[in-house]
Amino acid sequence: MDTNKNITPIKDYSLAQLSELVKEYGQPVFRAGQIAQWLYQAGVSSFDEMTNLPKLLRESLAVEHPLYTPSIIDKLVSQDGTRKYLLSLHDGCLVETVGIPSRDERLTVCFSTQVGCAMGCIFCATGQEGFTRNLSVGEIIDQVLIVQNDFGERVTNLVGMGQGEPFLNYDNVVSALEIINSKKGLGIGARKITLSTCGIIKGIERFSQVKEQYTLAISLHAARQSVRDLIMPHASSNPLSQLKKALLDYINKTNRRITLEYTLISGINDSEKDLTALLSFADGLLCHINLIKLNSVPDSPFQPSSMNTMERWKAAAEQQSIETTIRISKGSDIFGACGQLKNARM
Repeated sequence: MDTNKNITPIKDYSLAQLSELVKEYGQPVFRAGQIAQWLYQAGVSSFDEMTNLPKLLRESLAVEHPLYTPSIIDKLVSQDGTRKYLLSLHDGCLVETVGIPSRDERLTVCFSTQVGCAMGCIFCATGQEGFTRNLSVGEIIDQVLIVQNDFGERVTNLVGMGQGEPFLNYDNVVSALEIINSKKGLGIGARKITLSTCGIIKGIERFSQVKEQYTLAISLHAARQSVRDLIMPHASSNPLSQLKKALLDYINKTNRRITLEYTLISGINDSEKDLTALLSFADGLLCHINLIKLNSVPDSPFQPSSMNTMERWKAAAEQQSIETTIRISKGSDIFGACGQLKNARM
């Protein structure tokens, strides 16, 4: 092997690329399956633990394709059982991820896709933090493994609603999902995996070509362009008219229902005009509306809309035969809910 080439961590290889990698070392293809099993099913933290691999191969991989594992430097546990983790990556960057248990024995991971976020949504703690870098394939998968190990039970569901805009890190995110979904990886069903985007049209178009039946959620939060530009300034290059067309195309190609996420903010996006605009935007879409209670962010001037307003919006949408739910996020008491994640010691 050429040790002068750029070093690629072992977890940044797809399953197919692992097969090519072991061939480069003169090893049979089945070694790739063994490596994947150690990484994603056994969750090892060093090559020394891969005891069925030849010693020389383990030593070479350790030098040329390091096995990085994030460390938990802070953890908070909510009164509802939700756990928020502050993770330190190999280069010192910090990222948060959240494990959410349910009474029906589901364990959901809300994972991050970037260190920080470039979208700048003014009601979101991550958006106020700014953008540092994309997460690698391995760093995305490691969040699931860490939660799974800490809870001592299998993760059943994933939501890409943590820090970052998934479609601004498209290739790494989709590569990570392929491993997470594969039986050779974590074996989590595609329909139990949701990605949430602020509406990056090019990403939606690419995602429509993915054969796995992942769920797509749109962080809409306003259906009037002027309001959306105010609260989601960096989404303005993907205007609502073009976004709806992209969603119609996505639905036609995939025959999959999308979710429209709408955080109600008192006096900002909860007027009658806003409701009318939302119903108009949803008209003709195979969709579900998720109304979200605004979670508190330190030093934020914004307040959540009243529960009466949320109930009225829900009733209005259901009158238009649009399935609608009100979501009260778990983990808000530990700042682990929607819009609250920020890379800081707890």
